[in-house]
Amino acid sequence: MLKEFKEFAMKGNLVDIAVAFVMGAAFNKVVTSFTAGIVSPLIGLIFQSDFNDLKYVITPGVVDETGAVTGEIAVLYGSFLTSLIDFIIVAFVMFMLIKGINKMKKKEEPAPAPPAGPTQEELLIQIRDLLKK
Repeated sequence: MLKEFKEFAMKGNLVDIAVAFVMGAAFNKVVTSFTAGIVSPLIGLIFQSDFNDLKYVITPGVVDETGAVTGEIAVLYGSFLTSLIDFIIVAFVMFMLIKGINKMKKKEEPAPAPPAGPTQEELLIQIRDLLKK
């Protein structure tokens, strides 16, 4: 069983998927950093606030002595929009990557047709000649 698992784990496709998964996770961090560091501040200029802190307060909280707000119920739509922008960027880059890979693949040429065999008439002639002998 261990031998079978080792053969399965070392197949080329599985190793390729593992490498792609690790690269995808690293790429996601780059995109998140790009969105949080560049895109969010630019969009935040429109709203005159930090984009990630945008929220709709349903029930306001109470500010205690330390300045922390407790008991607030809010919809954090700024964080959601940031994640949505991350997703759109990653999806677009993956689309472009797959499109480029598909373009680089050689278009498979159709296999040549097998050579045509003898016709029925030729076979009958061969059978006739064999019977004469």
